Amino acid sequence: MVQIIAKNWAFYQSINRDPDVISLCFDEPSLEEIKASFESRLPVWDKASEQWLCLTITLNETDEMIGITGFRVQNGIAEVGFMIQPKYHGLGYGTESLKALIKWAYENHGIQCFNAVVTEGNIGSEKVLIKCGFSLKDVIPNSYNIGGKLYADHIYQYQKITL
Repeated sequence: MVQIIAKNWAFYQSINRDPDVISLCFDEPSLEEIKASFESRLPVWDKASEQWLCLTITLNETDEMIGITGFRVQNGIAEVGFMIQPKYHGLGYGTESLKALIKWAYENHGIQCFNAVVTEGNIGSEKVLIKCGFSLKDVIPNSYNIGGKLYADHIYQYQKITL
């Protein structure tokens, strides 16, 4: 995984417009919204950054980009997120990349607490979070609108235990 760069624009745009990826995440954004989101992720990231650290998930064998992952830090807590191309769903790449992201964030930046917000019904993402040690901390009913329908937000948390 490496931080997203300008030449990754086409991939970033396509994954943010793929109905099978975004259907339980958000309504399809406009091209301008995607471009603004992409550009906000391009500056070199450090722990004091307010923007998301956005990393591409790439297959080692083929160098094919299959998804993105990352987090943003607020008040010492990292909110994580990930999107993976549908043909790679269920193959363990989300779990592998999230575990690696958490390990890197902890070892290199001392981040010990991670949150994730998942839209009700996004069972695949919830399974990934649980496999990575997250637990459901809260459910906020009718908090997110996708396609004119209200969904609950499921709030997950992972706390790195240090001895």
